[in-house]
Amino acid sequence: MNYITGITRGGTSWVPSFITALNEATCIGCGRCFKVCSRKVFDLVEREEDEDNDDGFSDDTSMVMRLTDAMDCIGCLACAQVCPKKCHSHGPQALPA
Repeated sequence: MNYITGITRGGTSWVPSFITALNEATCIGCGRCFKVCSRKVFDLVEREEDEDNDDGFSDDTSMVMRLTDAMDCIGCLACAQVCPKKCHSHGPQALPA
């Protein structure tokens, strides 16, 4: 299978690894991936409430990262490198047939 490839300034070919998913269950909402991404692929949103998890802090708001435009990802992996919880999944993109 042929994948989208890039070429460095030095002429070396490389295969970018684009974001495919973000695990909101393990995300702590630190915003590191949001800050490092220059393409606005992520957005910081309120975590949806879990009715089974009544911890007595119902007035507190918990934040989580969410993919907003995964198609704008350039495959640099900067988000994965700064994520302390390893929430991101990446993979190569096949060329259209």
